[in-house]
Amino acid sequence: MADISATMVNELRKRTGAGLMDCKKALVESNGDEEEAINILKKKGIAKAAKKAGRDAGEGIIESYIHMGGKVGVMLELNCESDFVAKNEEFKALAKDICMHIAATNPVAVNREEVDPAIIAKEREVAEAQAEGKPPAAIEKIVEGKINKYLQQVCLVDQPFVKNPDQTITDLLTEKIQKIGENIKIKRFARFALGE
Repeated sequence: MADISATMVNELRKRTGAGLMDCKKALVESNGDEEEAINILKKKGIAKAAKKAGRDAGEGIIESYIHMGGKVGVMLELNCESDFVAKNEEFKALAKDICMHIAATNPVAVNREEVDPAIIAKEREVAEAQAEGKPPAAIEKIVEGKINKYLQQVCLVDQPFVKNPDQTITDLLTEKIQKIGENIKIKRFARFALGE
């Protein structure tokens, strides 16, 4: 078993934002391997976030962001469980980051359930026309693949985060839920662009 020093624990804490005891346990479990400890903490964080997903998020803030000299604006309702967290600087920074992301990527809905079925039907038509002439089984796979790709591009929670394309907005929320300790939900947003 590797000797786990306070320096190792502090370094892991700086990298992940997890609690000291969680960092120490992860380092012990990974036998001192910092990268493996990070993976252990991520898995535990996803599990913790999943447990918190059912909790009521009735507090929060309305955040706004104006970009490009007043040519693009975003308003976002980001919910959490308590007024205390809603006033937290990290929560406010998360809301601002999500607003900036929305300004840059122009999603059409928060999640797949909110996408207008007419838009999906139109995308299905286009995909079927492009797959014409292929075997029926292949057509269905091609169409579903194209619709899935389209939804990843237009649903806010599925989009790669503009500040870190290696994580989606869902991953970002999961990370913050783990760190802050409360359920966090994107309730709604509105994006305005001059001339649209």
